[in-house]
Amino acid sequence: MHTVSGGKACQCATCGDCRAARTDARRANLAEPDLELVAVPRDESCKVWSHGYPYRTVRWHFHPEYEIQLITSTTGKYFVGDHIGDFAPGNLVMTGPNLPHNWVSHVPQGGRVDERCLIVQFDADFVVRAIKALPELKRVESLLNAACWGVLFTPETGAAAEPIMREMLNAHGLRRITLFLALLDLLVQSMGPVKLASAAYRADPARYAETRINHVLSYIGRNLSQELRESELAELAGQSASAFSRYFRRHTGVPFVQYVNRLRINLACQLLMSGELTITDICYQVGFSNLSNFNRQFLSLKNMSPSRWRAYQQLNAASADESSDAGRVTSALCHSGA
Repeated sequence: MHTVSGGKACQCATCGDCRAARTDARRANLAEPDLELVAVPRDESCKVWSHGYPYRTVRWHFHPEYEIQLITSTTGKYFVGDHIGDFAPGNLVMTGPNLPHNWVSHVPQGGRVDERCLIVQFDADFVVRAIKALPELKRVESLLNAACWGVLFTPETGAAAEPIMREMLNAHGLRRITLFLALLDLLVQSMGPVKLASAAYRADPARYAETRINHVLSYIGRNLSQELRESELAELAGQSASAFSRYFRRHTGVPFVQYVNRLRINLACQLLMSGELTITDICYQVGFSNLSNFNRQFLSLKNMSPSRWRAYQQLNAASADESSDAGRVTSALCHSGA
C-alpha cells in the first residue's frame, strides 16, 4: 500500500497501488487457500447451485463439505490439491472435505460467462447418518474415501450427470433426494474414475498405523533435505536391507526411492507456490543433488516442468483478483439499483 497525507497507508482497496499490493500478498501466500463458507439450507440435505465466471468462489479455496462440480462451459486449468489439469465442458470432479481446489477459465480480460458450472455440496455428517439409516448406501463409502484426494470422472459420466444436476437446481422435497441418490449411484457405478492429488499430498493415517513404519516415515519427513539411504533407514527399523525394502513397500505401496522423491516433489510444490525461492534453490532445499534430476522427477510426477507449474499457480492466484473485481462490480450495480 502506498502512503497518503499524514503518513498513513492507503486502504482504499481500489487504486492501482492497493490492488498491486493485494496481488503481491496473495501470491506470496498461495499455499494457504481461502475458506469458503457453504450454507446448506437447514431444511435441505445438500446445496445445489450454479455460477458463472468470474465469480467470488473462483479462487484457491477449501471447505469442510464434499463437492461435486460439473463444468458446463469454458475451458481452462483446474487445481485439486497438488494436481493441475486441463478442463472442458463435461469435466466432472468430486472433492472431499477440506481439499483445496480451483477452476480457472480461459476467458478474455473483461469477459463474462453466465453459467460456468453446476455444483452439489453436502456435509459429511449427513452422509454418515444416511448410511446408518440406509444400508444400501454402504457402497458410497469407497467413493467418499477416494474424494479425499479428488476424483475425476469420464466425460461420458459428466454428460449423464448434467440432466440430474440441472433438475436438482429447482427440485424440492423427495424429488431432490431421489435425484441426489441417482447422482451418487451414477458416480459409484462409473467406469475409470481417476484420483487427482498425490498420496503424499494428504497422508492416510490408517496406512501408517504401525509404530515402526511411523517412526521411519517421521524420520524421512524431518530429513527430506538431507541424503537419505535405504540401508540407514533399515538400521533405524532394526531390519536387514532386503527385509526393510519389502516391509517399506508393503506399507507404502511404492519403493523407498519413489516414496522419497514424491515427498520431495510435494514439498517443492509448496515452495513453488510461495514464490520466494528460485527453482534452483528449491531443488537443493528439498534434497535433490542436481537440477537435471529434480526437473526430470518433477516432470515425471506432475507432467510439466517446475517453472510451468509455478506459472499456472500464479494464474490460479490471479483468478482471485478477477473474482474480487467482479464482486465489487456486482455490489455497485446492486447499490445503484441497476
